[in-house]
Amino acid sequence: MSSTGIRSPWQVTWSVWHALFMREVLARTMGNRLGWFWMLAEPVAFIAIMVGIREMMGRMRLVTGAEFIPWLIVGITAFFLFRESFTRSLTAIEANQALFAYRQVKPIDPVLVRSTMEAVLKSVVLLILMVIGVLLGMDVLPDDPLGALFLWCSIWLLGVGGAMVMSVVVRLVPDTQHVVAMLMLPMFILSGAIFPIQTMPHSIQVYLLYNPMLHGVELLRLEFFPGYTAISGVSLDYLWHWSLTMLALGLALHRRFESRLKAQ
Repeated sequence: MSSTGIRSPWQVTWSVWHALFMREVLARTMGNRLGWFWMLAEPVAFIAIMVGIREMMGRMRLVTGAEFIPWLIVGITAFFLFRESFTRSLTAIEANQALFAYRQVKPIDPVLVRSTMEAVLKSVVLLILMVIGVLLGMDVLPDDPLGALFLWCSIWLLGVGGAMVMSVVVRLVPDTQHVVAMLMLPMFILSGAIFPIQTMPHSIQVYLLYNPMLHGVELLRLEFFPGYTAISGVSLDYLWHWSLTMLALGLALHRRFESRLKAQ
């Protein structure tokens, strides 16, 4: 705070974000008595299901250069980071509508804060799964921790960009929220989170590479498993092009429709 007692715009924004963050964390973790349990149980359940399917297939080795369970942990948690940062922020504007009576609170604030909160929670979940994996003797620690952290943040930014764009679209056209929810399941499967895309024909792989999350998941696995062979064609530039484009478009939409987002 300055000597005159007047706070700068950044200090005001930081105070708003801090208050919203604490509000969202309490609602997310304390609103449901099993909130923390389900955050950890969901990825564990997916891992257990996929391991069971692999067992029924005669323990076929489907992944080259990585243990199957650590490979699954990285893929599933990476996609959940994107999905939760994206989908849970779609209703952030509506859920915080009453707060827009304060001119310091902008519609974009709850979207950014909710996405950040989901990133923190999913990071905690990943760390817990990694600790469990290490205790069970699995090679689940990243070979390049800084590279893995950078890719983790890159995937999160992709989710934030998508959330910024679609939070405006969903607020203006509410029915689009159902379309987004329906698209998440096929995107989960086609991002290579639960099965190796390398096993698919090359003619199909070419089209799957249009999905930026496939690039994020594969690149993150490369930072964890040095012997892993990612699908040919993955690119960090492509992932960041999508992220930056969505962030810029999201900022433009929030700027353009701010008054309508507050009024509804």
